[in-house]
Amino acid sequence: MDLKTKLLNDLTAAMKARDENRVRIIRLIRGNIRKMEIDQRRELSDEDVIGVLLNSVKQHEDSIKAYAAGNRSDLVAQETEELNVLRSYLPQPLTPDEINKIIESVIKETGALTIKDIGKVMPKVMAQAKGRASGSELQTLVRNKLSAV
Repeated sequence: MDLKTKLLNDLTAAMKARDENRVRIIRLIRGNIRKMEIDQRRELSDEDVIGVLLNSVKQHEDSIKAYAAGNRSDLVAQETEELNVLRSYLPQPLTPDEINKIIESVIKETGALTIKDIGKVMPKVMAQAKGRASGSELQTLVRNKLSAV
């Protein structure tokens, strides 16, 4: 089942259960997806939907940091709840071992030797880990591996 269908089914289930928060969050997600489809004038694939979800996750993480800095625990709790719902639709995150295997295989494949070769490595690592690991985390790990080489 594709993600858009799953979202629609979950929306229906949340409406029947009268879970107003979940209904609101899923409607926001579906609205963002629909807006992207209208902007791009095409039906979004699951990969595109994951991209929309990742953007929303990033926005919520930034909001949580800002609200925490402003001592707004009520808004932090609300954003955290929304973030948890968003993450439930993303693929399972990669384990540190899986990330290291991906990085090592890409380094061998590209023949990268120094930190100057990060431009060769990062696009391939990002493509393999899309939606399953954060870009900043991957970049830090790649830099560490290339510095140690």
